[in-house]
Amino acid sequence: MNESIREMVRQSYARAISQKSGGCCGGSSCCCGSTDQSNPITGGLYGSEQVAGLPEDLVANTFGCGNPTALAELHPGEVVLDLGSGAGLDVLLSARRVGPTGKAYGLDMTDEMLAEARANQAKAGITNVEFLKGHLEAIPLPDHCIDVIISNCVINLSADKDQALREAYRVLKPGGRLAVSDIVLTRPLPERLQQDLLAWAGCIAGALQEQEYREKLAAAGFADSEVQVTRVYDFTGEQGKQILPNSSEEERQEIQGAVVSAFIRAKKPSMK
Repeated sequence: MNESIREMVRQSYARAISQKSGGCCGGSSCCCGSTDQSNPITGGLYGSEQVAGLPEDLVANTFGCGNPTALAELHPGEVVLDLGSGAGLDVLLSARRVGPTGKAYGLDMTDEMLAEARANQAKAGITNVEFLKGHLEAIPLPDHCIDVIISNCVINLSADKDQALREAYRVLKPGGRLAVSDIVLTRPLPERLQQDLLAWAGCIAGALQEQEYREKLAAAGFADSEVQVTRVYDFTGEQGKQILPNSSEEERQEIQGAVVSAFIRAKKPSMK
């Protein structure tokens, strides 16, 4: 099942960025959309001043559910890692904030996304950036090298979140911070939706409940975790059909109010 999930996710995002359709999985989803202000999932996440000077294609084809660069406190000289960096928007925004003495890494498993991200980096002329190919569960960086980890609606896509969070903890420096946007559940999903690969790629089936997220963070070693809900998603009407194309109207009504996007923060304890 794990490899099937990973391959479905990879294909979905490769198709989305290749087509630049502003969506994947056959339609819109929580992790696939555009920054169009009318989009109930991705609209209004980035201010015009924040993205000024970046390529229009990059700004128009974001695949997230939040704005982790607004969440994270980034300082000049810090090293940032974006897990599941996609077309590179959050990486380039982070690189601007940490300045020339800092650095921003982007990690993605999809060749098409990495190519797009590197092209966007070249267009933007931002040099303190490096995009890496790899998986959240095996980050190709040494121990204790990152000050801040960000991510935009990607950790929920991992079929092994415990390992993904252990890897995040490993690469963070003591005292480092995790500051991610992600999909969170307020109650369990029906069993059929949990097994739906399209719902996984759409960031629904793999999402954790808040207490589960906190427990997994603690098990990986993190401290001071907090979860702040930012949006509650509406699965009624056409939007719900696009997000969960394999579901019935009754199933969508059943999960109404159960799926939210949130800011998740945690810290790696400092060495004593």
